Amino acid sequence: MSGARGEAAAGTAGAGTADSRQEASGIGSSSSAASLQSSALLEAVAEVARIAGAAAMKHFKSRISVDVKEDGSPVTIADREAETAAREWIRKRFPRDGILGEEFGTEREDAACRWLLDPIDGTKSFVAGVPLWGSMVAVAAGDRVLAGAVCFPGVDETIVAAPGAGCWWNGSRCHVSDVSELSQAVLLTTDDRFPDRPERVEQWRALTRRARVSRTWGDCYGYLLVATGRAEAMVDPVLAPWDSAALQPLIVEAGGVFSNWEGLPTAFGGSAVATNAALAAGIREALR
Repeated sequence: MSGARGEAAAGTAGAGTADSRQEASGIGSSSSAASLQSSALLEAVAEVARIAGAAAMKHFKSRISVDVKEDGSPVTIADREAETAAREWIRKRFPRDGILGEEFGTEREDAACRWLLDPIDGTKSFVAGVPLWGSMVAVAAGDRVLAGAVCFPGVDETIVAAPGAGCWWNGSRCHVSDVSELSQAVLLTTDDRFPDRPERVEQWRALTRRARVSRTWGDCYGYLLVATGRAEAMVDPVLAPWDSAALQPLIVEAGGVFSNWEGLPTAFGGSAVATNAALAAGIREALR
């Protein structure tokens, strides 16, 4: 998707009512997202991300209780309500599709097309009142991601992409940076202690010593910064499928390189290294 058609599809994503946007894009006329064209896929994932984000935003900076899941990660009513809202929208419009979400697991596991949901990526930031959290949505056929979107209600940013259709940030096409010297690069991660993979800390620290800037508070916002040219690399040593699925098209369609830690170009490799193109090879070599 390019030119006026692409600009219209991405640039008007926030215009009109939800029903009018869906009617214009063809959403609701198919029982599976796999049959949609790129423009409709972009609209669909962006709409679900906005819905989840709006549901979560109702609880942001409020006093809510925090539960701890079996894996030690936090969860709140905001996470659950946001995922519930997203699932209801998908069930109504794409009844044949499967859903995999962080909070409520799998529906229709044998479906050819599935939606992946992380209602609040960055729950620790959310609970702390830090606005760098996002609602992540992707739709995939097998291991092929058809489209991905992340809505950041706390900072009023949305980013959406589909293979061949470009990466769009608040309605405008976006690109990774062209920084080619590591000494001028901004490197990001979520938690530089790497608590789940401590054996990877030393490679990361050695890499950051060669960079201009290293920062945390990453989560999904770090990947947006790479896709929009404000940082050169974002890494996470451990990611679940709902964490990573939306990220691959965002980075690749912005002109960057997305892989797992071992360098495989997959959205489902259990980890993520996202970079601009110029520094892709050097950063991955340094992390191995």
